Amino acid sequence: MNGQETVTPLRLGTRRSALATAQSGMVAEEVAKVTGRRVELVEITTYGDVSRESLAQIGGTGVFVSALRDALLEGRIDLAVHSLKDLPTAEPAGLLLAAVPEREDARDALVARDGLTLAELVAGTEGRAVRVGTGSPRRMAQLNAWARARGADLETVPIRGNVDTRINYVTSGELDAVVLATAGLNRLGRSAEITEHLDTELMLPAPGQGALAVECVDPTLAAVLARLDHRPTRAAVVAERALLATLEAGCSAPVAALATWAGTELRLNGVVGTTDGVELLKMSATGPLVPDENAEEQAAALGRALATRLLDTGAADLMGERAR
Repeated sequence: MNGQETVTPLRLGTRRSALATAQSGMVAEEVAKVTGRRVELVEITTYGDVSRESLAQIGGTGVFVSALRDALLEGRIDLAVHSLKDLPTAEPAGLLLAAVPEREDARDALVARDGLTLAELVAGTEGRAVRVGTGSPRRMAQLNAWARARGADLETVPIRGNVDTRINYVTSGELDAVVLATAGLNRLGRSAEITEHLDTELMLPAPGQGALAVECVDPTLAAVLARLDHRPTRAAVVAERALLATLEAGCSAPVAALATWAGTELRLNGVVGTTDGVELLKMSATGPLVPDENAEEQAAALGRALATRLLDTGAADLMGERAR
């Protein structure tokens, strides 16, 4: 590496939100270590940031990443950091998924009034429904299914906005609770506001939740950034995203998936449901996974197999119109 390369900063593209810049800043520190170059954040506004429509209305898939990818392809930035759950499953022409760093906590979290858990909320409300805010059809489906199974009076309220906006719905008294990703709250240093980590039996996360994706165009840079890759995380999210792709569902569909390692096996859990919680289809699959150059294909095969079983059991009808 010559002197010019040392002083030329790498331009890392990120969304403008507090969470996006926080997690991109964490990646930037690691990129600087492995490349020996300064890294500067370039904030880019995406369509998903400016639209006030629900994710289901604007399509969900890709609305937070397309502007960043355009900047990469046009050479305005050198690399981009995305929340992996926001990435479309289709492989983009000309872009390289250089690294998937080690995953944060994949679970969802409840931020509720008075420090209560979900069970305490529904047990302590007399004469009115517990109002829980979320912009995710996946979360709505599972929350409503949980409430129906318990005979609890719970209303899911669609909301959008950044973390502050969502938590303010609770502190203002407009909502009893909101559901957010644990990883985001941890990265923002706000884990103390979590009143309950929702068990994955109740709330399976979105495919790729808690993981980040580092994309670039230059193969030489990608080879260096590969040092940030965490093979177990990459294999797990490959399985989850293969399930999502086979279902032909976008990130706004009521689909959940989580893959976890157990020795030399990968276990994949999947959920497809209706947002009202009337129908919730849960399945799991386990397959051997050797951490070698074939690990990703093994993981993808597991995801495709579980998705096929879900489709054979009626998953397409539960999702409604399948994303194209």
